[in-house]
Amino acid sequence: MPKIKNFKPRIYQETILESAIKSNTLIVLPTGLGKTKTAILTSINRLNNYPKSKVLFLTPTKPLASQIAKEIKESTDIENVSLFTGTVQPQIREELFKDSKIIVSTPQCIENDIINQRLNLKGISLIVFDEAHRAVKDYSYTWIAKQYNKKADYPRIIGLTASPGSELDKITETCKNLYIENIEARTEEDPDVKPYIQETEIETIIVELPKEFKETKKYLEDCFKSKLIRLKELGIINSTQEYSRKKQLLSLQGSLQGRIAQGEKTIRIWQGISTIAEAIKTQHALEMLETQGTMSLYNYMKNLFKIADKTKVKAVKNLTKDPNFKSAWFLTQKLIDNKIEHPKLTKLKEILKKEFKKNSKIKVIVFNQFRDSAKQIEKELNELPNAKAKLFVGQAKKSGTGLSQKEQIAILKDFGEQKYNCIISTSIGEEGLDIPKVDLVIFYEPVPSAIRKIQRKGRTARQEKGRLIMLVTKNTRDEAYHWAAFHKEKRMYKILKNLKEKLKLKASQPTLSKYIEDSQLKIIADAREKGSGIVKKLVDENINVNLKNIDVADYIISDRIGIERKTKEDFVNSIINKRLLHQIKDLKENFERPLIILEGSEDIFSIRNIHPNAIRGMLATIAISYGIPIISTNNNKETAELIRIIAQREQKAKGKEISIRVDRKPLTTKEQQEFIIESLPGVGPTLAKSLLTKFKTVKKIINAKDTKLQKIEQLGPKKAKEIKRILEENYSE
Repeated sequence: MPKIKNFKPRIYQETILESAIKSNTLIVLPTGLGKTKTAILTSINRLNNYPKSKVLFLTPTKPLASQIAKEIKESTDIENVSLFTGTVQPQIREELFKDSKIIVSTPQCIENDIINQRLNLKGISLIVFDEAHRAVKDYSYTWIAKQYNKKADYPRIIGLTASPGSELDKITETCKNLYIENIEARTEEDPDVKPYIQETEIETIIVELPKEFKETKKYLEDCFKSKLIRLKELGIINSTQEYSRKKQLLSLQGSLQGRIAQGEKTIRIWQGISTIAEAIKTQHALEMLETQGTMSLYNYMKNLFKIADKTKVKAVKNLTKDPNFKSAWFLTQKLIDNKIEHPKLTKLKEILKKEFKKNSKIKVIVFNQFRDSAKQIEKELNELPNAKAKLFVGQAKKSGTGLSQKEQIAILKDFGEQKYNCIISTSIGEEGLDIPKVDLVIFYEPVPSAIRKIQRKGRTARQEKGRLIMLVTKNTRDEAYHWAAFHKEKRMYKILKNLKEKLKLKASQPTLSKYIEDSQLKIIADAREKGSGIVKKLVDENINVNLKNIDVADYIISDRIGIERKTKEDFVNSIINKRLLHQIKDLKENFERPLIILEGSEDIFSIRNIHPNAIRGMLATIAISYGIPIISTNNNKETAELIRIIAQREQKAKGKEISIRVDRKPLTTKEQQEFIIESLPGVGPTLAKSLLTKFKTVKKIINAKDTKLQKIEQLGPKKAKEIKRILEENYSE
């Protein structure tokens, strides 16, 4: 029988274990108090009660999964512990699953394995959802919990989090999505937890913006107010006081875009959307000025002016022409020229200069939520004596700044071994990672989220006394964020208590669907469709979905039916980049009954700056020239239901077998020739055929002079010149 080793359960862990044994439980414990150990205790209990079963631990990232797998091996005598991540091939995961007692995985791997029926949930006696507050909306946790509750013989669920949030709706949604029946929450003040809490010395340092910053701020505030006044003049808002925050503006923008999708395409609405975009950009500039620093603001504004020279987007062009915004830009450049720093940066360097002088082995984390700002802080701190600072961010984004998960793990290891004494971390360092002993945590800015505040704070005082310093800029959003997080944290524990006592979360009962035989319907889906949500909805209907890399179509229903699914935006983009006709042609040649599903509720003619007749012409070509039906759906739910009905009709009523062939038919010589010529600029299928008919070979077309090319109907001097330019211009890497 499996046993624990190398640790003795604390009283509160044993108390929580009693609840977790009896019912699905959400465990809320401050960071560093052994949430994972409590889940391990429950795992041992379930495996001992159901000896032939398995336990599944899910956690959001690969570094967290590696960390938990290691902790399980160190804390139990279980040998068959497997780690599943995207780097482990699906076939290998399938074999490992058979012999494992505990599997630690990222949710995406398990989601894929459930869809492809490589993993059987039937014999899993416990699923642990680490960072359970993520189980909202369409995150993988939600779907996996639904499948598990439906298919497992003896389901038990544990959710682990330091903070499930401060909103009743969100906490309730998390509990509903994870089928939670009981809540075990502890604060640092609870008597059974208090003996294990390490004291954290908290200091809030208030700094004040210098007069040069205040002058720049005044111009940005005036710019922002002018955008709200404009929105009021347009009749979009009734009061400028109601829309002072970014969240409110984004909600308003979404509302206006929804009205356009419903057909309300007035100039007033378009102008409203553009003005809101200007207001949001101005708000961001204000946030950079108030909370981050000169360089962050400078880089942001510089980029906007650079984009304005190239783009046709009115919001950017209008904003950079705004007198107040231009004045703020001029003053920002003066701040840079005069080397005037944000007082936070000055104070941060002053604090750490003293700390490193006193003890070069001190371990510090500086939290900053913006990558550019964090990068600047790293540079500034490394100029201090005895400082060895390192940037710690998430994976690479478009800007190029980022770390792979392997690099993240290596940095934490080096931090533990004293190769660095300071990490400058974005939000990646807040969640779950077992960062080695930290003596001092510094918030470069307060965050308005209770979840993030609790996670940041939990990086210190894990094994011994710690310190927390919070930098706050006076009379700015910093102060508002600081108090918002404070009140949200208090509200969170009150909500949790009320949920446990009053909401009476009921034990989930097996649904009838659990006893219904699996459907015999089978569908092959392109692996790239996994993110659409359709595949998961089909699996929810007990359809056997096989994910493969398909060259032609997105869904194969039978030998004769292949379906190409297009969102309306993708449809329009495919017209512009010429992909669509090739896809239509392949679909027609490979399937007797091809079908196109056009998905989305928005107006297709307002998606891109393309003439409506081009879209109408393409729709007519597909339906008339190729004889392929086009069916519209409003969303992925409707698409999934339509695919299910087609599969049911085809496979049950018609008795058609699904094809295992997912590769396109090989192109004939004629088709390859047409494909090559169609890739030339301005050349479509009709013109390609005309050129090949006239010149006979691809070689003769390429070698032809532009004057000869112009003799082909619909191929004028401009198009001929562009074709020759592409063919003759030197390739440059």
